[in-house]
Amino acid sequence: MVVAGVLAGCTSGASGDERSLQVLAAASLTEVFTDLGEEFEAAHDGVDVEFSFGSSTDLAEQAADGAPGDVLATADEAAMTVAADAGAAVGPAIFATNTLVIATAPGNPAGIESLADLAGTTWVRCADEVPCGRAAVALLEDAGVPAEPASLEEDVRATLDKVTSGEADAALVYATDAVSAGGSVDAIEIEGADAARNAYAVAPLAQAADADLARAWIDLVTGPEGRAALAGAGFGQP
Repeated sequence: MVVAGVLAGCTSGASGDERSLQVLAAASLTEVFTDLGEEFEAAHDGVDVEFSFGSSTDLAEQAADGAPGDVLATADEAAMTVAADAGAAVGPAIFATNTLVIATAPGNPAGIESLADLAGTTWVRCADEVPCGRAAVALLEDAGVPAEPASLEEDVRATLDKVTSGEADAALVYATDAVSAGGSVDAIEIEGADAARNAYAVAPLAQAADADLARAWIDLVTGPEGRAALAGAGFGQP
């Protein structure tokens, strides 16, 4: 009965009155994609948009292994390449950009104003193999900052949570995540951050149950409505 239920769920996007769209997306896209998902459902009768948010690299590897999904959206091109090289991601396109900032507790009690100030504080960043980690490593190397993080987190949301929970003085996160956190953190701009700007990529997946729905989602994200929503969330244009 369990197997039958799973199989029915996997094929629901291809038949019947109700259709589903499965979007695998970087954790930093959580709020803006959730909002766009509501718009998409309102414009497409009987369509249910289902999201799987997390590490871009993990999601790309899952897609490359043939995991169910219709669309993949990653926080950098390197992660998308994992799926594209495996033939899973078809015709990726850049749809947004993002930069890193230093997120601190409200009021910045540790007095952090630059990357150099991280030394001697409890700070965290993303793991090396995920997009926010790759960007952080590039920034720190360019700035010649040898400070070691207290921990390496699986994605940008887990990294930000270390600050909002009071476990860390600071974290290197995307500017958009600091925006979404509202008054829970202060955001310190990083000199030279544009040099490590992340380019976000989106692509339909070869295993998509409904290729037309996948293309319609990408058209929304890359079109005027999507770009306006992304800009409102703090993302840069491609």
